[in-house]
Amino acid sequence: MDAAELNLAGLNLSRLRERFAVEGVLAFERAASGLVFARVTSAAAEATIYLQGAHLAEWKPAGQEPVLFLSARSQYVPGKAIRGGVPVIFPWFGPRHDGKAGPQHGFARTSVWELAFAAVAGDDVHLTFTLGPSEVSRALGFDHFRVAYRMTIGKRLRLEMMVANDLDAAEGEGAALVFEEALHTYFAVSEVERVDLMGLGGTAYLDKQDGARRKMQAEGAVRLTEETDRVYVETTATCVVEDAGAGRRIVVEKSGSRATVVWNPWAEATAQMADMEPDGWRGMLCVESANVGESAVTLRPGETHTMRAEIWVEAIS
Repeated sequence: MDAAELNLAGLNLSRLRERFAVEGVLAFERAASGLVFARVTSAAAEATIYLQGAHLAEWKPAGQEPVLFLSARSQYVPGKAIRGGVPVIFPWFGPRHDGKAGPQHGFARTSVWELAFAAVAGDDVHLTFTLGPSEVSRALGFDHFRVAYRMTIGKRLRLEMMVANDLDAAEGEGAALVFEEALHTYFAVSEVERVDLMGLGGTAYLDKQDGARRKMQAEGAVRLTEETDRVYVETTATCVVEDAGAGRRIVVEKSGSRATVVWNPWAEATAQMADMEPDGWRGMLCVESANVGESAVTLRPGETHTMRAEIWVEAIS
């Protein structure tokens, strides 16, 4: 980041503090790399959110251990996605697969979002981030979209992502916005091989470790034993991460999402990641509310789509 960019980051930080800071609850800081982030320290929860990617990196409800996994080797630098927390995936998932070039998982997770709203209600902190067309998105063929991403930070975490095709309806059918999206949530677990994932039994999935072959999940809990990358299709089910080793279960309830992605890189793939500690895979499990592949969303001009996820923690008695 050059001197001009650092100066701009400083100006933006000052504006954020003037408009949105709440003493003792919501503060704004800038990392040495230049990335600006919000820090929440309410009676209900602690959280850290980076404006790059509108990336929720940490969420810790009061009296709980951190719910989100965050790699100790994450690289907090401009243009580089953070490893852990909740990356926002848009407008495609994984490698771009429409025959055009583009970065892995789209451009949203490395774009700087605008904080449009912040407020405190009771013990909850409400934040709304927005993303619209930029030089980067236009170069990739995305010029007519708006995204509003609402977070409620408290004892429960509520995430709501609304996407709009902002062309006038008079533009007609040929101007449809087609996109994929995911809340790529990394959950912190005690030992992934001993964790049960409930809610996906009897659901079809695409096994990306096996050429995206369509398979059927057996009834009961899902327990990982190897590198796993699955897209569970046509499912709106609530998922529960049952972690006896941590004495808790993490509940993920969603709406507006017809797919759930389950991912863990295991040891061999982790060894190829510069931003992941060698044993990091043991303490994480990704359970992602998503619309990807066959559940990709198509919006005609003027239409909107909203995907929501609500996450909370329960003690195992």
